[in-house]
Amino acid sequence: MDPPLASWNDGPTKSAITDFVGRVTEKGGPDYVEPAARVAVFDNDGTLWTEKPLVIQLDFTIRRFREIAESDPTLRTQQPYQAAYEGDLRWLGGAVVKHYHGDDSDMKLLMVAVPKAFEAVTVEDYDRRVKEFFAEADNPGLKRPYRECGYQPMVELLRYLEASGFATYIASGGDRDFMRPVAEDMYGIPPERIIGSALGLTYSSEGGQSLLLYKGAMDFFDDGPEKPIRIWSRIGRRPILAFGNSTTRPGRERRTTSRSPSREAPTRSPSRAWSGSRRWLPAPP
Repeated sequence: MDPPLASWNDGPTKSAITDFVGRVTEKGGPDYVEPAARVAVFDNDGTLWTEKPLVIQLDFTIRRFREIAESDPTLRTQQPYQAAYEGDLRWLGGAVVKHYHGDDSDMKLLMVAVPKAFEAVTVEDYDRRVKEFFAEADNPGLKRPYRECGYQPMVELLRYLEASGFATYIASGGDRDFMRPVAEDMYGIPPERIIGSALGLTYSSEGGQSLLLYKGAMDFFDDGPEKPIRIWSRIGRRPILAFGNSTTRPGRERRTTSRSPSREAPTRSPSRAWSGSRRWLPAPP
């Protein structure tokens, strides 16, 4: 049997994790935490799966924008439809980067367009579309299927924490229902333990059916200060561990620090830099 965190480089990050876990699981120790309170949350984009050269969900959404622009020529000169129609990944990817640096001028255009792109789609149809996307789409930089673009070291970390009595959750700015169809296969995280942004939903019983349909508006955007709110509303416990790939997303990590013991753990390191050596999830059978 492989040792815990077998793919991780020895160093301060790995030591900080194993030391912390050792302290909170040592019965009788000063930092012992009961299993029920051992909650760990993980960012997704750039932490559990790739976000370069393009956020995966954005690639999925671009394809939908392109379909809409192809059927409505008047949208081809309006962003973000213009970028999608022309294949301008620089504008689309730049909108996300600008958001992380506090400039939401382009993100606001995306936030209006995204919910309208899936308005009146049922939750089951959306689930099907996501699965079809992951079955056929590749990372344009790595030339490998997106379903194989998760990080093996992070999956090892999930299993290590679970074996140590932790409940693990994804808390992402990405769409909750975009992650749910694939997260269990990729990470072993079931749908009920995924916290993310969400499109509004409405119920319809028209024609004797029982349908949940997406509205043409966001319900909430799970990013920045909104993250700790969503975490508490979904879990009802304060995490004692938070993992992310950047210090520009402080809301979730700061939420851990007002309780002791707690730990925020950025996972960006030389072994995980975009240009560096990475270990990928094995291809699915």
